[in-house]
Amino acid sequence: MSGVPASAAGRARPAPAVRQAGLWNIANVLTMLRLLLVPAFVMLLMHGDGTDPAWRAFAWAAFAVAMITDVFDGHLARAYNLVTDFGKIADPIADKTIMGSALICLSVLGDLPWWVTGVILFRELGITLMRFWVIKHGVIPASRGGKIKTLAQGTAVGMYVLVLTGPLATFRWWVMAVAVVLTVATGLDYVRQAVVLRRAGLARERAGRDAER
Repeated sequence: MSGVPASAAGRARPAPAVRQAGLWNIANVLTMLRLLLVPAFVMLLMHGDGTDPAWRAFAWAAFAVAMITDVFDGHLARAYNLVTDFGKIADPIADKTIMGSALICLSVLGDLPWWVTGVILFRELGITLMRFWVIKHGVIPASRGGKIKTLAQGTAVGMYVLVLTGPLATFRWWVMAVAVVLTVATGLDYVRQAVVLRRAGLARERAGRDAER
């Protein structure tokens, strides 16, 4: 006798159920908070004629909170298994919405050249579309350069939101210049990765078809 109950003999033990993270978890709440901060940030930045230092300081505070939540929600989602389909979609939307809104508003106010806004937005939207283009072949991971680029963009935009004069106004120009260079450089690197990934995926597909013949 095996000592195994007859009712269990020959029956595979079911795999334990994997607990799925609920929609209302801390990571998603932070993402939703960032989305809600977008209209508040725009209203604060554009209040009146958009030149009042106090209102610009309030706008900077809203922008800073949004950038901080961007750091924490992704970390919490990965560390505590709180990744959800909603978070995968909403997180990048929130990131690009707050940054895009800031760039466009600053250009409308005349504080930032439109070509800077155009370069950054073109890169961000282009890379997002490119990720979807190659998604069936694999995922392009976020690089260290991309993370540094995000930090540089956030720092530069935050400095432009504030009313700065003198050396600080000059310094923020250089910070934005670094952000633009990193934006272009990392964008080109992502294009290279996407091309390599797609070629490798197509090669695997061809090899699979040849093996079936």
